Parts: sequence; structure tokens; C-alpha cells
Amino acid sequence: MAGFLLINPRSGKGGPSADDLADAARERGVGIRVLRESDDAAKLAREAEADALGVAGGDGSLAAIAEVSLERGLPFVCVPFGTRNHFARDLGLDRGDPLAALASFGGRERRVDVGRADGRLFLNNISFGAYASLVHRREHHRGRRAALARLRALLRTLRHPHRLHLSVDGETIAARVILIANNAYELNLFELGERTSLSEGRLHLYSADGVLPTNWLERSAESFTVAGAGRIRAAIDGEPEELPERIECRIEPRGLRVLVPPDA
Repeated sequence: MAGFLLINPRSGKGGPSADDLADAARERGVGIRVLRESDDAAKLAREAEADALGVAGGDGSLAAIAEVSLERGLPFVCVPFGTRNHFARDLGLDRGDPLAALASFGGRERRVDVGRADGRLFLNNISFGAYASLVHRREHHRGRRAALARLRALLRTLRHPHRLHLSVDGETIAARVILIANNAYELNLFELGERTSLSEGRLHLYSADGVLPTNWLERSAESFTVAGAGRIRAAIDGEPEELPERIECRIEPRGLRVLVPPDA
């Protein structure tokens, strides 16, 4: 299979370098592009002559290339090369071994769900409230030590306004955290647990109140309409975004073809 892999060199944290990954991909006959600051990754993916499109990066790097895969009717390859790599984990990939994930080119195909927020694709989730605030704050503190980052997360959550008021399908929800997920998560205080399925065909909405968001309320549906009093600060797949005051979220069951290694 003629594959094409985009590598985000700014995502890697330890382990093999972008150059190591590029060399290993070339050995498999996969075309590569190590992204520069000025590159438009989606444009490169649209123009690539390939039978499969892949990206090596963190969760925030994936959706744009998955979108192009859908547009072109091509399978998508995820190579975990970031900090969290939740999507790769839930696919069953070894997040600590991006070189092994290259076996996805020519591997077996799975069909997984994708979410949409006003047409924009997301693979993991959209968060509002305290978690979104943490993500926006993180953009100003990249490179800090993990222990300090975790302490800052705690303090930021405690300082966050007591309640976020958003309307979901016409019902006002008062909570510190609201999260809309592509399939069901196990939720912890500062991180997301695993998803046991990526193809149940449901969005899951979680909300939590209280000083620390530990008591989660959950509902599921194929779509949700979220509305606020103005533009809404959010995080989509861990990346900060400002969204319009009304957002239509929906699921596309088994919409994305994904290649995984034969033994994943």
C-alpha cells in the first residue's frame, strides 16, 4: 500500500525523534513529510498521491488529516507521537512505541465513529468549563515540569467560576465541567480514562458540579445542541477553541476507516 505520513516534529516527547520516525517510514515504502511551521497539513494530505493517509502527532494533530481521509475515501493511520495520545490508546496502539504503529500501513482495517461540532470533526471530545479553561491556560505555560503543571491544574480548577451555564437541548445545565465525548469514557478528576468502544454510535455528555468535579452525571444520544449567552470557550481534542453561541454536535457511526497493526 502506498502510504503517506505527515510528521509533527513539535509533538514528540522523548523516544524516537522525528528523523528516526521518518527513516523507519521510508524503509516501509511510506512517503513522508516532516511538517514545517508554514505548512498546511490538510492541504498536503489532499495533494498526496497515496492509498492511505497518516499523521504522527498528538491528539490535536489527528482530526484535520482524518477529515481529509474521509473526503478522499482513504483509510487513516494514527502514529502516537504526542503527550497524551488518547485516540491511539483507545485504538489499542502502544503509545510508547510509535515505530511499531507504522505497521498500520498495510495492516487491518477498522471502522470507528467520529463526532461533529457544527461540521467540524472530532475524534475524542469537546470540553467546556474548568477543563477547557485549563487547556486555554496551558497554551501560555508549555514546557513547564509535570508536577507544577498538575498543581496549577488543581489551583485553576478551584478558582474557576462555580458554575458554567449552558443550554443542552433546551435544558440549562449548571456545572463546573461539561464534556461531550465520541463514545463513552471512564472519567477521572484531571484526565480521561479509556473508551472500551469506538463504534457504539453514541455521543456521551458528562457534567459535574461541586468544588472538585468528581460526581459525574451522564446522558447519551446521537446528537446534542449546546447554546450559551455568547461565544463559548472550549477545547476540541485537547486544543483551545472559541465556538459560536450555538453548536450542533452529532455522531457519524463508523464513519472513519482506520488502519491498525495486524496484532493491535
